[in-house]
Amino acid sequence: MTDFPETRGALTPDRSLADLTWLRVGGTAKALFQPADRDDLAAFLKALPRDIAVFPMGVGSNLIVRDRGLDAVVIRLGRGFNSIEIDGSRVTCGAAALDAHVARKAADAGVDLTFLRTIPGAIGGAVRMNAGCYGAYIADVFIEATAISRGGDLVRFTAADLNFRYRQTDLPEGMVLVEAVFEGPSGDPADLHARMDAQLAKRDATQPTKDRTAGSTFRNPVGHSSTGAEGESHDLKAWKVIEDAGLRGARLGGAQMSEKHPNFLINTGGATAADLENLGELVRKKVFETSGIQLEWEVLRVGTPAD
Repeated sequence: MTDFPETRGALTPDRSLADLTWLRVGGTAKALFQPADRDDLAAFLKALPRDIAVFPMGVGSNLIVRDRGLDAVVIRLGRGFNSIEIDGSRVTCGAAALDAHVARKAADAGVDLTFLRTIPGAIGGAVRMNAGCYGAYIADVFIEATAISRGGDLVRFTAADLNFRYRQTDLPEGMVLVEAVFEGPSGDPADLHARMDAQLAKRDATQPTKDRTAGSTFRNPVGHSSTGAEGESHDLKAWKVIEDAGLRGARLGGAQMSEKHPNFLINTGGATAADLENLGELVRKKVFETSGIQLEWEVLRVGTPAD
């Protein structure tokens, strides 16, 4: 049994992660640590033996934890890390602040971060994966981020350090993001809230928001386009190549590609992580066979698969 460092926050050995993910699947972690504050997190990381991996986890919205669990200490930030402060056009928020809450509070202050409103998850994950929608990305508004290293040190990252790309950054392994600073354009609060209301209505009309999903399953293919009826060129969408491969509604065990939006992987009830990941791999295989396009996972998969 591992002897973990003393903490002021909650430390739970052999903690199941299934109930912490939106898909409700997955095995146990070596431990779940919910630090009380930055000092508690820094002291824990500094004292934790280096041969024990750590995995920062947000609200589990973009994640499949495999069935045999995760041989790591999962770091999950809570109330000590969800502040949102606004000074002029700058928004400073803890890594555990929900994207939607940041968008709403910024709009109240006349700062346009409306693209965050429909992104499921927290700010730490949004920075790590350069989250975005409606043509706007974290990279467009990012000023700096603060993280805590495995050595317990505070480290600040600029946009150049993170090297933002489509759904990717160069955040070093083992870093736990604790804060991010954004600067958004100005806007009328009423207009910003009206825009977010319209975005929510569009999302609810086109996506399976009532089902157990992890958001978009695959990244949109980069470097591919299609030609519309008028001859104009459009960036190709993952849902379209899945649709064209005849996989809308495809099932495997308790997993299904949504009938409403075929780029959403659903736990219909009783799915295992293996069902979900294997269906995703089947979709990737068939899409490649029909179109020559290699879909890349947007959902993060971690841990050890079932035998």
